[in-house]
Amino acid sequence: MEKSGSKTTIVTMAAPTHTSLKIPFGRAIRLLALTAAALFLCAPTGVTQQQLDSEAVISHLNAIIKLYRNASAEIQTGGAPSDVIYQENEQSLMAEAVRLAFQSAKAAAAAIRATEKNGAPSASSTQSSAQAESRNNARIADIQSKIEALDKQISSAPKSKREALVARKQALQGELSLDLAIRDVIQKRAAFMESSTDTAAEGLEGRINQLAHSVPSVIAVTAATSDQKSVTQAKPVPAASQQEPAKQSSSGLVSQSLALYAAVTSVHEIDLLNDQTARVKDIVNNLRQPLRDSLVATIKQARSLTDQAESGQGTPATPQQYQELTEQFRQLSAVVLPLSQEIVMLDQGSANLQEWRTSILRESKYAARALFVRVGMIVLALGVVLVLSEVWRRLTYKYVHDPRRRRQFLLLRRFIMGFLFGVVLILGFVSEFSSLATFAGFVTAGIAVGLQTVLLSVAAYFFVVGRYGIHVGDRISVSGVTGDVIDISLVRLYLIELAGTGIDLYPTGRVVVFSNSVLFQATTPLFKQIPGTEYAWHEISLVLATGANHKLAQEKLLQAVNSVYEKYRANIESQHGRIERRLEVQLTAPAPETRLQFGDAGLELLVRYPVEIRNESEMDELVTRQVLDLIQSEKDVQAAVAGSPKIRAAIRG
Repeated sequence: MEKSGSKTTIVTMAAPTHTSLKIPFGRAIRLLALTAAALFLCAPTGVTQQQLDSEAVISHLNAIIKLYRNASAEIQTGGAPSDVIYQENEQSLMAEAVRLAFQSAKAAAAAIRATEKNGAPSASSTQSSAQAESRNNARIADIQSKIEALDKQISSAPKSKREALVARKQALQGELSLDLAIRDVIQKRAAFMESSTDTAAEGLEGRINQLAHSVPSVIAVTAATSDQKSVTQAKPVPAASQQEPAKQSSSGLVSQSLALYAAVTSVHEIDLLNDQTARVKDIVNNLRQPLRDSLVATIKQARSLTDQAESGQGTPATPQQYQELTEQFRQLSAVVLPLSQEIVMLDQGSANLQEWRTSILRESKYAARALFVRVGMIVLALGVVLVLSEVWRRLTYKYVHDPRRRRQFLLLRRFIMGFLFGVVLILGFVSEFSSLATFAGFVTAGIAVGLQTVLLSVAAYFFVVGRYGIHVGDRISVSGVTGDVIDISLVRLYLIELAGTGIDLYPTGRVVVFSNSVLFQATTPLFKQIPGTEYAWHEISLVLATGANHKLAQEKLLQAVNSVYEKYRANIESQHGRIERRLEVQLTAPAPETRLQFGDAGLELLVRYPVEIRNESEMDELVTRQVLDLIQSEKDVQAAVAGSPKIRAAIRG
């Protein structure tokens, strides 16, 4: 250990061939302190920077853009002109709020950049770093000059002192290496601080410009220079040009119900939009309040400096202090003023939404009232139809005693009442009859093609139940089948099949079903009784002997048949009278009659007489007995008849 003045030098020998570093203790402490100061230089801080948070600015822009998009979305309303006006006003107010938000964000980004580059805390930190680098460079130059001096001394020093000089040179070289390392750290730290400041500022402006690209209808981003970007305003697309003309209010029940539901949905959407507007307003207030406090503090500080200068107390303020306060006030006011204007736009937008909501509620009340009135009218109309149906039913049962005719009236009642029900419901629920007519046309064409046979049967039904149509109980012949009608439906008719030979027709036990469309088939004839009649013509055929008194036989046989016919003459004449009244023509009354004709076996005598269809077997039996009694009791008649009599149907079926 050696002492030189007030400095102490420590020399440590590690090995005979190697000499360790020799560093002055005080200088080592200073170097360590300088290294620590260089390593822990902090980012500049200040009032403005703490209050201008880039993340808060971006969150504010995201919130206002989302609000603008929701306000630009078309709210489904009743289509009143006032709705279009309210929606255009809301979109215009929100577009202006977005522009003010971007204006404030740009000012905030510029303030952050200015604070980080030119602010007082940043300048003092940069100055301290520069001073540390300057002192370090001076020490490096001093050490290098000392090493050069030692080199000269070592070259001319004797061997006994050369070892000490070499050890001192090594210590200086070690100190030089440490100073060089400290200089590299200081330079890297300064470069990092400058680049990070530029990157942060450019990153915030870049994010703002990216958000501006998401609303091109409000903000248009254009490149001003290679290093700077400016935000220009663009006219928003008018909402009215994007919307179709308001549709006329429809009077249909479905349309009115949909309009009322749309009004309720619109009120809910407006409430959600109003709540979102309130949340955005809270975000703006939270962002603006610290800045307003800083503005007030800046003004108070400037006035305090002025008061001190006027009173002569304390250190007088310098022009640089006033300039710094003025610059800080301008930066803060450039951010605060658009925020305040944005709050005004949000308040106006909220008031517009409230007026819009009130207007929709007022319109929905009228729509609900009209809906209830229309429902009442539909119910009343259906009630009237039901009353008419009941009156028709009672009148039918009271004045129509014929079961078949009554069934026809009740069936007609069913069709007419169903049609009236359909008309009431269609007129009540549907209002766009043009579209309905088009749709009905296509449906009718499809039904006509797919259900051609069914429709033909339905059309034939109205001919079947007509004045000269088929009724239950009628005996008809169709497609070679003879039977009695037992039922007539909308598309089919049902027969009890009859079979037999001559006049003997009896049920076969089978029911034959025909489609009503059989009436329109030209190759399938249909035979039926005259409407209102239930009698048929039978005849007795006798072969007369040659030379017999045919006049006597003719008179006797006619008297015998008339004696049987008198038993049911009243029923036959009653049916004949109904035929004349229905057909409105004069017809010869049915009665037994005789005819003489030549046949294969000789002269034939025919006695034709009407019989009731339901009792034809009994009537034929009575006629047979009466004719046999006549032949056995009258010798002249017996002599005139050459063969056995035959009874047959005058018309088959």
